[in-house]
Amino acid sequence: MLTIDTTYLSNTKNLLAFSAGVDSSALFFLLLEHNIKFDIAIVDYNTREQSKEEVAHAKALAKKYKLFCHTIQAPSFKKNFEKQARDFRYEFFDSLVTIEGYDNILTAHQLNDQLEWLLMRLTKGAGLSELLGLEAVSQRENYTLIRPLLTYSKEELLHYLKSHDYPYFIDESNTDEKYERNKFRKMFSNALMSEYKEGIKRSFIYLQQDKETLEAGFELIFSHKELRTIKLHTLQSKKKAADLTLKRLGYLLSASQREEIAKEESLVIGGKWAVSHYENLLYIAPYLTTDMPKKFKEQCRVHKIPKQIRPYLFKEEISPSLLTN
Repeated sequence: MLTIDTTYLSNTKNLLAFSAGVDSSALFFLLLEHNIKFDIAIVDYNTREQSKEEVAHAKALAKKYKLFCHTIQAPSFKKNFEKQARDFRYEFFDSLVTIEGYDNILTAHQLNDQLEWLLMRLTKGAGLSELLGLEAVSQRENYTLIRPLLTYSKEELLHYLKSHDYPYFIDESNTDEKYERNKFRKMFSNALMSEYKEGIKRSFIYLQQDKETLEAGFELIFSHKELRTIKLHTLQSKKKAADLTLKRLGYLLSASQREEIAKEESLVIGGKWAVSHYENLLYIAPYLTTDMPKKFKEQCRVHKIPKQIRPYLFKEEISPSLLTN
């Protein structure tokens, strides 16, 4: 019997990222069974004839169960489809959070997704935090991202839908090997999940425990939009803190960039991110250059704010005193 943890879902305003596929359909009906209030949001990428049927199905489900269904038509992405589609999707969700006041965004990532992510990152060279890219609960700027299905395999979700005669769609593009994830799914993860599902489940539990121990070496003490101030409990945790923080901000560090951060006190990553370390504080902000008044620069000096971080504070009208209190 499938169940979900409702700790973060009760008495909150929830938005389910819905696609009409197996995973999100299973989560849809599990939320109903647990009497969780939620709305749904679906993106039509217009890459398949079936997409119009999926949107119509989502609207019909919402009407049947008295939910609100948010829909949007994506533009045509000519290159880097997976990344552009993901960015567009989360911009849509962010706008709904701002306009409608949702507390949580729910996604239907499951155990197979975890394994596929781990295998893809493993081939590129990654540490523990990067290998475990999907967390059950993670705090974003304006909402909490919740993934209630991470302990269940796609096979279990499909069995749940079939046993209850719940409707769902099969997205044919999930077998198209021009997408990296699909290639890993066909060549590696499907066979591993079929043969070693229970062991894989236990491994992710143990790895998550190890990750929490590893990340105890630092803590976030200030956050505003894309600015982060992190308190380091040990100097050795600087590289890991920067790596994980930038990943959550949407930037994946290369191995050489991680080593640069470990050695340098202040640097610019990818021409976009300023990473500065002073005493036991690590500062990360978008890299900007701008003229600042003398009074503001003096305030930053008094509060020991690194020079590369100051332009973003000035642009966002953030008091330097907030970063170190």
